[in-house]
Formats: sequence, structure tokens, C-alpha cells
Amino acid sequence: MRTISASTLAAVCCAATLGFATAAHADYPTKAVRVIVPFPPAGNTDVYARPIARKLTERYGQQMVVDNRPGAGGSIGMELAARSPADGYTLVWGSTSTHGVGPNIYKKLPYDPVNDFAPVALTVLAQNILVVHPSVSAKSVKELIAIGKSKPGGLSYGSSGNGTISHLAGELFKTMTGVDMVHVPYKGSSPAMVDLLAGHIDLMFDSLASSLPQVRTGKLRALAVTGEKRFAAMPDVPTVSESGLKGYTVATWLAIWAPAKTPPEIVGKLNADINRILQQPDILKLMADNGADPGGGPPERLDRHVKSEIAKWGKVVKAAHLTIE
Repeated sequence: MRTISASTLAAVCCAATLGFATAAHADYPTKAVRVIVPFPPAGNTDVYARPIARKLTERYGQQMVVDNRPGAGGSIGMELAARSPADGYTLVWGSTSTHGVGPNIYKKLPYDPVNDFAPVALTVLAQNILVVHPSVSAKSVKELIAIGKSKPGGLSYGSSGNGTISHLAGELFKTMTGVDMVHVPYKGSSPAMVDLLAGHIDLMFDSLASSLPQVRTGKLRALAVTGEKRFAAMPDVPTVSESGLKGYTVATWLAIWAPAKTPPEIVGKLNADINRILQQPDILKLMADNGADPGGGPPERLDRHVKSEIAKWGKVVKAAHLTIE
């Protein structure tokens, strides 16, 4: 009778287990998937999260349920996702704020941006826009700086929360210009926009997605975009850098994660399907209309991107002497 060595038996069992795991996830998802958005409804992240969730719903025949959990610069929603079961039935949208700035600015972040999540896909790459309420007389960045210097503390800028990219964009502006502006944090860009439109704050470094409709209707005035190049749909609006503040650039990005230790077969399936969706004509148009480009690529791209962003924003936070308890 032929005997089987212990090592051979172990290899066979391992292969069988792997095969079983792969087969078990082949029909994923078999029920609704919660997609956490750690910012308020109708904000910049929702602009992309909801259409992509709808397309995944159509593809899988299972609901992708968007669950907005705003607060603390995105920390509340990110912590909820990090503590969820790693079974593929919880996903979360994060951003420059949650995975680039937040890890540097918060002394006690309730999640680890690298170790608590499995990267799924980098989805959106975009720039922001500097907008002011019509009551602010500035028609250019230079005029805004002049107003700010003539009235220290007289200008206020809103953000989607402490430690978010819209907060850091303002702090970088203050550091480079010497203008003393008052920071007013909100629980997301939507409530900040409401107060800006009402004239309760003077300006914002907001996403193009949420500010463009207000600029086009004349409710806000656009002074500059924050990227390295002008926004094609608004060619007359300069960049901040070419408006006299050379070297000022702020880019924002969005991405999707799952809790750490989510099965790689599920992560791979989601990544492949999201990459296909990012190249569909209506999604490409949505991004182009809002001054954004599709991300894409394997999960490893997102992992590398996050680590480089943490290093980049760490330098900005240190220069601005920012910390949040």
C-alpha cells in the first residue's frame, strides 16, 4: 500500500482549502453590501460613490447600500468600517483627508490608515477650487491676499472638517501668504457650502464637484483652481500658482477600501469590476464635468499612493504646526 508523506498531505489539504475558499467567494456578493461614505449626503464623495454603487448593483444583482456616516473629518465612518467584519460586505470610501492628512494631524486617530484596511481601488483624482462669497470684493488671488493682510483675522474660510483636505488647503494658503484667516470646520462640505452661500463665511477651498453649480449660477465667485493646470471647462479661471502664489498645488483623491483581511479573491473581483466601471463613458463624462480624472489600477497602486500621501502631507502639517486632539 502506497503511503503519503506528511508534507504531501499538507500540500494537498492546503490546495483543497484554497480551492474551497475561491469557490466560496466565486458568487460574491450573495446579499446587500454596505458602502460607507464618511461624509454627509450630497457632498463631493457622494457625487461619485452613488453612481458607482448603482453600477455595481446592476452588475452583481445585489444592492450596494450607500451609508453616509459623517463627522470628525471622516474618522467616524472610517473607524466603523475598520471594525466591521472582513467578509466583503462592508466597503468604505476614503480620501486625501482620511488617508493622507488625517494620519498626520490627529494625535489619536481611531483607525490605522494602512493596517486597518485592504486597498480595493483608487477611483478619482481631482483638484479643488478657491471660491468666495459675492460679498467679498476680491476678483483675484492677489486681491484676496491684499484684503486678508489689511484685516488680520477678518476673513473666514470653511472646510469639511478638521484635518480634511479643504482644511489643509487653507492652512497651506495661510502659511505661504502670511494671511491670518479664521478656520471654521463643518461636518462635511455640504453644510459648509450652505453657510458660504448664506454669507456666514467668506471662502472655501472646495471640490469642483460641489462648487461648480454655484459658480455657474453666480452664487459664488471662482478665483482659482488648486491643481497644476487649469480646468478645461473653465479656461478663464487660473491656478493659484499662476496667480502669484507660485508652487501652491493641492490635489484631492478618492478611493475604496475594505476592512483588513478581507479575502483577496473578493478584493480582486471588486477591483476588476470597479476598474471597468471607471472607464464607462458616463462615468468618464461625470469626472470630466467635475474636473476629475479616473484612478484605476491594481490594489497595490492604492497602497503605494496612500503611503506617499501620508509622507507628503506630514511635511505640510509640520510646517503649519497643526495638531488636533
